[in-house]
Amino acid sequence: MGRTAAALGAAVLAAVTLGTAPGQAAARTPAEGARVRWQPQDSGTDARFRGLAAVDRHTAWLAGSAGTVLRTTDGGERWRPVSPPGAQDLEFRDIEAFDARRAVVLAIGEGEASRILRTDDGGATWTESFRNTDPKAFYDCVTFFDPRHGLALSDPVDGKYRIASTRDGGRSWRVLPDTGMPPAQTGEAGFAASGQCLVASGPRDAWLATGGGAASRVLHSADRGLTWTAARTPVPAGDPARGVFGLAFRDRTHGIAVGGDYNAGEPSPRAAAVTADAGRTWTPSAQPPAAYRSGVAWLPRSRSAALAVGPTGTDLTTDGGRTWRTVDDGSYDTVDCARDGACWAAGERGRVARLGSGSRAPHTAGS
Repeated sequence: MGRTAAALGAAVLAAVTLGTAPGQAAARTPAEGARVRWQPQDSGTDARFRGLAAVDRHTAWLAGSAGTVLRTTDGGERWRPVSPPGAQDLEFRDIEAFDARRAVVLAIGEGEASRILRTDDGGATWTESFRNTDPKAFYDCVTFFDPRHGLALSDPVDGKYRIASTRDGGRSWRVLPDTGMPPAQTGEAGFAASGQCLVASGPRDAWLATGGGAASRVLHSADRGLTWTAARTPVPAGDPARGVFGLAFRDRTHGIAVGGDYNAGEPSPRAAAVTADAGRTWTPSAQPPAAYRSGVAWLPRSRSAALAVGPTGTDLTTDGGRTWRTVDDGSYDTVDCARDGACWAAGERGRVARLGSGSRAPHTAGS
């Protein structure tokens, strides 16, 4: 892989040139720096991955269709199948990992199709810790504040979003009271598109993203999910396919929202917005991504650089989300970066790639 992911992260922060398709001009940040690109890796499967957890430069986890879970402990040189037995009928859309051995994965769907499983041995064995029994609930995303405390988000039930909470690392869950949850809009829901419709930053703050209603909104909790406040965003909604699909916060005040219209070929104006006050107000990006984006991640140790991904490409911002530039046209659904500088993206037909240097790349299943 050449340089380590940590060195690559430092190079990205100094200046980024992401690899582009043949004939496409490279996009540079204002300073000069090393050439960096998405390096495709061989996942060995054609599953669609919307769940991704980057732990460090060695370890990352993927979760996707047909109950598929993969893990790498060598920076992506090899992705090993560690799927729960008998999970072929489950649709995994989110995964949160604490290290190379401990991870929590979320399956989506109506009623009992929504489940949470945990492993403590690198995926050798899995334990189901939550199974939804309410036919009106549909869980979309899961997030953790730390290795013990986490939340899971369901679409509205009886007019309010439902939140489940864990205090033991996902080994058990309880549904929280909805007295502190504001009413949902008609037709409003979360999008299980990238594992980023529910995110956390710090020990107590969480945000959930919505679409499908008259306005796209971001709801914020400062007490681990007990009470929430709602704020409208400028990302267009008003249709079941439109709204905010992914969130990323670099601290408890500065965040980015991305989304748009996920229908292929549909325009997605104002597909990104930023906040500097913990989500109380949102400002549209002056130059948003050119199309719908489902996933977003801040580059490690950066106060201004982030990546957004979607089916039509990757965009880079170097000014905290105010302006974006398309730097790659590959299809990805989700993106995540580890604290030590390693970044991965994943998507359809088994696609997985790592942010790296050089131009040679192994075959990716389904590409």
